[in-house]
Amino acid sequence: MGRYVVRRLLQMIPVFIGATLLIFLMVNVMGDPIAGLCGDRQCDPATAAQLEKEFGLDKPVWQQYLTYMGNVFTGDFGTAFNGQKVTELMATAFPVTIRLTLVAIVIEVLVGIVLGVVTGLKRGRPIDTSVLLLTLIVISIPTFVTGLLLQLLLGVEWGWIKPSVSTDATFGELIVPGLVLASVSLAYVTRLTRTSIAENRRSDYVRTAVAKGLPRRRVITRHLLRNSLIPVVTFIGTDIGALMGGAIVTERIFNIHGVGFQLYQGIVHQNTQTVVGFVTILVLVFLVANLLVDLLYAVLDPRIRYA
Repeated sequence: MGRYVVRRLLQMIPVFIGATLLIFLMVNVMGDPIAGLCGDRQCDPATAAQLEKEFGLDKPVWQQYLTYMGNVFTGDFGTAFNGQKVTELMATAFPVTIRLTLVAIVIEVLVGIVLGVVTGLKRGRPIDTSVLLLTLIVISIPTFVTGLLLQLLLGVEWGWIKPSVSTDATFGELIVPGLVLASVSLAYVTRLTRTSIAENRRSDYVRTAVAKGLPRRRVITRHLLRNSLIPVVTFIGTDIGALMGGAIVTERIFNIHGVGFQLYQGIVHQNTQTVVGFVTILVLVFLVANLLVDLLYAVLDPRIRYA
């Protein structure tokens, strides 16, 4: 296990460098950041030259990338064009988005797996058909439509929640935004769990457990569910980074000042330091989540061993 972890950590290095290089190149060619700094009026040549030198934009792109990566390994993600450190923006944005992601993951795991197990055990029955139809509707509706609809009904019409989240962004306030963020993923988890349960239910090891006279509850939890959760865990592990990075729409709807909000502001104002810095952290989240998923396979299925 130890050798496998070390090997995976070493493999993450070129992936991290390649992903950050690609992001850096794409962000740097998406527009002129100096024009975004000057607003509607065009910068005069002297001011533009001074700003380019101040932010290192007068150097070749490859040199800018090497300088940026060298600073990243010392914990310096640069300075936003408003003069604020990117690390300061991260310190305020990431805790909010992490709380939102935790709420979304809990909803996705609890509701999705429970519905998937129930429909997988009752395949072909009315409850199975109803849940499949409901999940298909959820998948078909864009997230911004779901968010605006819940905000209008629960926040404006019925007054059950606040239409916008406060700056504290407590867990209670993030339940509805978390549901919106997790809605599509929840539907996929439900369908994936249902399919896996239905397939493994016909496996030999399940028939053997039933033939031994084991209680139905133990057969489902100890034998059927553990093996059926492997593809589900794979999806949830990769979905963690997707939820954090894809929260732009949800955070804009509910006025949540998290990672999505900062990324939106960085893109609108062409603030390359902010965008690259936040996406760099999201790349690390993706890599670590995938590593944890691979290690969790051995916990769910004892037959899996890592050399």
